[in-house]
Amino acid sequence: MTSTVSSQHDTTPHPGVEPAPATGTIDLGSWIARRAAISPERPAITFDGETLTYRAFQQRIDRVAAVLAAGGVAAGDRVGYLGFNHVAFLESMLGAARIGAIFVPLNFRLTGSELAWILTDAGVHTLVADGDRAAIVDPALAETPVQRAIVVDDGAPGDRWESYAALVGAHDPITAAAVVDPSDVALIMYTSGTTGRPKGAMLTHSNFFQNNVNGLLAMDSSRDDVTLVGAPLFHIGGLNVTTLVTLQKGGHVVLMPAFDPAAALRMIAEHRITTMFGVPAMFLFMAQLPEFEEADLSSLRFLVCGGAPVPEPLIRRYGDRGIPFAQGYGLTETAPLALVMSVDETSRKIGAAGKTTCMLSDVRVVDPDGADVAVGQNGEVCVRGPQVMAGYWRNPEATARAIDEDGWFHTGDLGRVDEDGYVYVIDRIKDMIITGGENVYPAEVESVLYDHPAVAEVAVIGLPDDTWGESVTAVVATGGADLDLDDLARFARERLAGYKVPRRLEFVDALPRNPSGKILKFVLRENYS
Repeated sequence: MTSTVSSQHDTTPHPGVEPAPATGTIDLGSWIARRAAISPERPAITFDGETLTYRAFQQRIDRVAAVLAAGGVAAGDRVGYLGFNHVAFLESMLGAARIGAIFVPLNFRLTGSELAWILTDAGVHTLVADGDRAAIVDPALAETPVQRAIVVDDGAPGDRWESYAALVGAHDPITAAAVVDPSDVALIMYTSGTTGRPKGAMLTHSNFFQNNVNGLLAMDSSRDDVTLVGAPLFHIGGLNVTTLVTLQKGGHVVLMPAFDPAAALRMIAEHRITTMFGVPAMFLFMAQLPEFEEADLSSLRFLVCGGAPVPEPLIRRYGDRGIPFAQGYGLTETAPLALVMSVDETSRKIGAAGKTTCMLSDVRVVDPDGADVAVGQNGEVCVRGPQVMAGYWRNPEATARAIDEDGWFHTGDLGRVDEDGYVYVIDRIKDMIITGGENVYPAEVESVLYDHPAVAEVAVIGLPDDTWGESVTAVVATGGADLDLDDLARFARERLAGYKVPRRLEFVDALPRNPSGKILKFVLRENYS
């Protein structure tokens, strides 16, 4: 049962904040304000059994903006958020944008020392966290530049933590927002950091707006959409594939604290969900549940899948239920959409990620010298367009390595282009296996192995081999089913060249993943090499 909360517009001025421009703007802080002016009583956010209208949501955003400003946050200062998905995440992000501050979403699975490093690197002034994460980071806060700590729930680990609810209730909304240039940084979003230190991608207000325009022109988004958000909001896919574009269109976001496949199936039926973004693992876990076949999925118009190559068996599994995929490819640094496959293309070009030309961006596949590769040949995927980041925070060397002098962002992903101009993203360049002088791309092998009835999850990696250089190794979670290497190899040989067939098999209860759902292959290589 949900209840809808509305609120009357408060015109109390807040000192020290510049008036908003009189004409239309594209800054992130104006999105909900303008939507609230257009459709104030439409439902905006449902979370934990409560639904906020656009008017009520905007009022809360402007109260949070007042809280931040009263605490000394000025334009250009950084505001961090650490916690599971919560309406306070969006309120903090948009409230920071309303006063020209920069939002820094934090990975809630990091340790206290890892979080302290990011807080210091970003120079975070104010940190908002939920109670459990506050307890993790609190011992390390003294080592960081954080000047103010705010806890979302009642789990404050110490006296320095102020109550989010009390502060929001005690402040009147601002009524004048900061004037923000589209080229100003809106978010510093740290990359997953699966190897080495994470880098902070500087995403501007224009990056977010142009990404949404690109998405709206490529996918059939509607103001009547109800999108289910279970992917973590601190990840660019969870935040900016369906969440922000649905809000900008005036649709309805149903927010889960964290992804749970059984709960997702229930919520799709309960809220009549029409769209959902997820990585392949999320849709795989939903499809493996016994209740999947009988679940009411009739409201779904399409699912958006990205974050990793989508196995063909997964596309067929949902296709059997009449649910198409709109596939996408992107990165934190591209805000994220670089390639998009609409639902009518997916069945014709299974496995492709999109065409080299989108409405607002271009993609090339190049060789090590920067020249376009021939049709069907492999090379590095490069992206250029208005959604590409401004660079890495306080890291000009990394920026120069990633973005060339012509503005092309080099992704580090391996791809190829077919005769119709469709790009197939094969794998990370560093994940490619070289065995006996032959190149093996793990995603191709994984897609085949997923069809084996005993394979619940699989990751293919290369491990050192005295004879072949690297040995193709399948790391499998079976869910209790019987499987051995001979059986798996026989199955794979029917569809793969002999050099691509796994020579080694390892078992795990579950594959290690980062919070965005990507398999941590470096962990597997360390464990089994």
